[in-house]
Amino acid sequence: MDLRKQKAFQLLKNGAIRKLEDGFAVRSQSSKRFYFVNHEYRCNCPDCQFNGTEVCKHSYAVKYYLGIEKANGTTTKIRLTYPQAWKAYNQAQQSEVKLFDELLKDLVADVETEQYVFGRPQLDKKEVMFCAIQKVYSQLSSRRAKSLFNKSVEAEQLKHSPNFNAVSNLLKKESTTPLLQDLLLKTAQPLKAVESKFAIDSSGFRTTKFNEYCNEKHNDKKRHHEWIKAHICVGTKTNVITGAVITRGNGKGTGDITQFSDLVEQTSQNFEAQEYSADMAYNSIGNYNLIHEKGAKAYIPFKSNITATVRSGNRGKLWRKMFHYFSLNQEEFSSHYHNRSNAETAFHMIKSKLGDSVKSKNQTAQKNELLCKLVAHNIIVLIHEMHELGIEAKFS
Repeated sequence: MDLRKQKAFQLLKNGAIRKLEDGFAVRSQSSKRFYFVNHEYRCNCPDCQFNGTEVCKHSYAVKYYLGIEKANGTTTKIRLTYPQAWKAYNQAQQSEVKLFDELLKDLVADVETEQYVFGRPQLDKKEVMFCAIQKVYSQLSSRRAKSLFNKSVEAEQLKHSPNFNAVSNLLKKESTTPLLQDLLLKTAQPLKAVESKFAIDSSGFRTTKFNEYCNEKHNDKKRHHEWIKAHICVGTKTNVITGAVITRGNGKGTGDITQFSDLVEQTSQNFEAQEYSADMAYNSIGNYNLIHEKGAKAYIPFKSNITATVRSGNRGKLWRKMFHYFSLNQEEFSSHYHNRSNAETAFHMIKSKLGDSVKSKNQTAQKNELLCKLVAHNIIVLIHEMHELGIEAKFS
């Protein structure tokens, strides 16, 4: 190895690299200052500025970190640690339960109850919706969550504590789905000024029911849970969900590529996007054109068996252009595509904190319960950003 590469490897071992939004900060070996390396691996150090060096030790260190080049004959990727705003994190965690109920009450304040005509008076829908999302957040059953509803009455967040069956009945109604979709988009609005880059992905959530699919197709005698699928679009800075579609686990109309346009349209209602990133399951001419029409750029990789000889006229012009860009600029493309991992991070946050399964047995209720999880996730994200970024979250 030449001297620059040896020093770069030492920088990597010492954890001298910090990931930034638009590049990397690499600490100097001779002082406490940092040099900036952009996504094209251009550095602002004196070696590059005055000596005309194309790839300095700082750029080599970043390439070693990303696994693009080999260090000492092996592709060594050392995990780096990032500074945590512990004060803001601790405050958010300690006040989360209290703030969650306060924000949730404000969120459902505009939910309208159907006009009473005759028969038994209906429960206030905003209060039942409050209890439904609170129950999902607590991961308790409807019966056990009744005590939470009673405490909310004592805290003057509810006027009346509904029966546990009222919550279950609300989740079973198809009319509840668009209401939850609206609440989800509403919880993302306070972060409108923060997010401009978005990632799209999907993940499955287990249900309590079992299916016979594997038994019929593969003669597998084991019992397998049915599952439903959440397709989400998230902001890459805060992991807030800006759009979501819930489908069955498999079958017609459940493929990732078919949900892409809905996620982009939902996100466009509140955000001005600059970039979208997604894995190759979302790659299509239509999806690339849709992102272009929205004034943003798409970073969706191409499968190995794809060539630029697809005959699609002007409609595929952008798609072919991006194919050549992907083929000839792998490093630069990857630096943008890497944002897609934030969608996986969001799913990890949801499943680790709110559970990776749904309790409901009715299909509509399962869909609505999962939407409640996503709404709860967004409220949790907002609580953290209120402490870290000083954002004021008001809905009603």
